[in-house]
Amino acid sequence: MRSRLRLSVPAVAAAAAVGIAGCSQGAESTDTDAGKAPAATTSCASKGEITMWERSGGNKDMVDQLVEAWNAKNPDCKIKLTYIPHTEMVGKIAQGIASGQVPDLMGMDLIYAPQFEKAQQLVDLTDRISGWSELATASKGHMTVATFNKRLYGVPLYADVSALFYNKDLFARAGLDPDKPPTSLAELRAYADKITALGGDVKGYYLPGNCAGCNIFTVGPLMWASGAKIEAEGPGDEPLTGDGVKQVLQFTRDMVKAGNVHDGDRTENGETFHLQFGTGKVGMMGTGNFNITLARQQNASMKFGVALLPGMTAGSSASFIGGDLVVVPKGSKRVNDAVNVMKFLLSDEVQVEVYAKALNLTTRADMVDNRYFKAEPLVQDVAKALTVGRMPYTLTFFEQINSPQGPWLKMMQRAYYTDDNLDTVIADAKKAMKSIADKS
Repeated sequence: MRSRLRLSVPAVAAAAAVGIAGCSQGAESTDTDAGKAPAATTSCASKGEITMWERSGGNKDMVDQLVEAWNAKNPDCKIKLTYIPHTEMVGKIAQGIASGQVPDLMGMDLIYAPQFEKAQQLVDLTDRISGWSELATASKGHMTVATFNKRLYGVPLYADVSALFYNKDLFARAGLDPDKPPTSLAELRAYADKITALGGDVKGYYLPGNCAGCNIFTVGPLMWASGAKIEAEGPGDEPLTGDGVKQVLQFTRDMVKAGNVHDGDRTENGETFHLQFGTGKVGMMGTGNFNITLARQQNASMKFGVALLPGMTAGSSASFIGGDLVVVPKGSKRVNDAVNVMKFLLSDEVQVEVYAKALNLTTRADMVDNRYFKAEPLVQDVAKALTVGRMPYTLTFFEQINSPQGPWLKMMQRAYYTDDNLDTVIADAKKAMKSIADKS
């Protein structure tokens, strides 16, 4: 997740990409499969190489393993996988659709799926996949952005989730129970105070001060868990609604004022976000599933746990779900094979013997209870976030939320580092976000 928190396509480029894509509206597909009842199996619908694009970085090792597993079972229709630089992916997809030079299927950053769905540049798969039982437990965040106007356009390829990581060693030193993480923001504050009181270079909490993506990934869920809505979905929609917005901003402001975060956190732009927890100097931190392995590599002796990110009320929780969808671009010649690849990815066998075996999150919540995760409890703990995960649904995610110059980060920074009236801070951000959405 860390690469996607910061390396997002600039707003102008993303808008231009969809503009290009919008130039080639048309029928669902000119492929040879169109109109046929899909086999909806985990094997070939026809022979010959299947082309697939995926963005670079992130979960390359896992995607490689998934493709390898398909190819081993389907030697007559192997997937030829091409990685596209992350920052070029949206533009390349749009240009390919406009020119008719598209892969048979592709992995798409779920952030951008609604743009392409609205522009009718992805194949509507509703009639082919809506009856699949596997979708009932598929990652809710993924399925939300895979749906547009009640039509389905894809399934999860992989998932990144945010959760609360906590340092059990620091808990013990502060007199806290290492097996009882906080279940509300009030508890989180109380625990942070005790950990910070240990002194030295130890702080109770971590807040990334200059990273829009890091904040939606880790602070956004605190708002969702407190009943708030963040984004403006489209023109006329109201962003930043619910008492949880102000409550969480007050919570974060109080944490900074209490000295519960390191002063250096203020300049964190996402480059070193993923390295913070493993230092052993942070008591609690919202971060991603990637930090299980990374923290162990950094600090092998550190004992830590994983819990859900809490809200104002005890027992409430939420998570940001990131990752990719598998979708089919308009113009694909192999829609049925693409659908069968999706069925393969969601199958019990692949969920357990590829995703879980490699200690990657399963994309189905009912597959969390497996022998590989049982041998690695922290992965099982972080996988619980799939059941409470969310993803902002908007055609202007970058402009509203992920831009370094956008209203979301400006709001967070004013809450953290100024004494500006929070009602005014929220009103200013709300106005800017609405203006962006109204132009979409």
